[in-house]
Amino acid sequence: MKIIIRNGRVLDPALNIDAQKDLLIEDGLIKDLVSPGSADGWAADAEAVDAGGLLVTPGLIDMHVHLREPGQEYKESIATGTAAAAAGGFTAVACMPNTVPVNDNRSVTEFILQQARAAGSARVWPVVAMTKGLKGEELCEYGDLIEAGAVAVSDDGKPVANAGVMRRVLEYLRIFDLPAISHSEEPSLSEGGAMNEGLTATWMGVAGIPAAAEETAIFRDIRLAEMTGHPLHIAHVSTAGSVDIIRRAKAAGIRVTAETAPHYFTLTDKACLGYRTEAKMNPPLRTPKDVEAVRAGLADGTLDAVATDHAPHASVEKDVEFDHAAFGIVGLETSLPLTLELVRSGVLSLAGAVAAMTVNPARILKIPGGSLAKGSPADVTIIDMEREWVVDSSLFKTKGRNTPFNGLTMKGQAVMTLVQGIKVHDLRA
Repeated sequence: MKIIIRNGRVLDPALNIDAQKDLLIEDGLIKDLVSPGSADGWAADAEAVDAGGLLVTPGLIDMHVHLREPGQEYKESIATGTAAAAAGGFTAVACMPNTVPVNDNRSVTEFILQQARAAGSARVWPVVAMTKGLKGEELCEYGDLIEAGAVAVSDDGKPVANAGVMRRVLEYLRIFDLPAISHSEEPSLSEGGAMNEGLTATWMGVAGIPAAAEETAIFRDIRLAEMTGHPLHIAHVSTAGSVDIIRRAKAAGIRVTAETAPHYFTLTDKACLGYRTEAKMNPPLRTPKDVEAVRAGLADGTLDAVATDHAPHASVEKDVEFDHAAFGIVGLETSLPLTLELVRSGVLSLAGAVAAMTVNPARILKIPGGSLAKGSPADVTIIDMEREWVVDSSLFKTKGRNTPFNGLTMKGQAVMTLVQGIKVHDLRA
């Protein structure tokens, strides 16, 4: 099967390409990138997609999502989560292990991959647990999990509180060269908190989570990464202090990478006013100073990737008192326009924004994708930068409705998503 995507602005930071090109796809692989009109003979029997006025990029990669299956399909399933991914322009997602049961063994990993193949909407890369049951005590059988399909390890959702255990995790991972993703949180500082510790929490009468809960854990884990020699990836960075610690570590030559999420460079803790549980997440929304620092961290490369931390919940877990509501928001279907807003405001170049959502996650996780190089899988996202739309969570593909952006007008949207040359999302159909 042949497809030609004509006349688009092709932007591939991995190949250092930003030009009007025709993209040729054959049998699910990238065949070539050529000047517009130069492949008319080859394209005689190809399906044509007109991308005039549109942006054509490598398929977006979200390196941090919660698909909830197995065990919590009432919140999300792999089928609905990957459908949401495709609608948001993502061709691949890395799913965290805090399922029920926890993804800490081969059978769960293989089940997730089986369900993903059946769904067919996006590639799924399983991130498995660092410790059995996410208890922070006993290490998992990483070799067996790699054979089953694991691409990284994390106890995301819970920190590894014991520094000695975290050290052993990093030392053991060196044998397998497997990425480690740190949920950096000091539980003795965050326990009982429901939002950022500060003036807004005080005014609301809600127990707070101080920035130091994140920062002290990041400092510890970076120091352990330096000691063990194993690279470390920091998840969901939310504070100015965290950005500073990571920036200094990189300058010192420590092998550390980091991600943040759109809500951390878009919203402050004031989004929680009115006890809006859809703005309750962990780490929590912080202050304007933190938002600016996160933006600066993306701009100077301290923060390598934009990930959603997509965390769907059922209404029964969110439509309750603020203190008792579950942490987390959905993000797969709003991440792209929120990131493009950084381009419009001059924080990021367009190439920088695309890199943070394509080649950088692929490089950190050591997975295929993130580029339109010849012979690579035809995972492609076509974006209308000017398309305006109103967020209506009732129309989301995800089962989750827990978004603080409901009702807002956004600019920029994926109008077509292709995985292995197959259209999995097409707004123009």
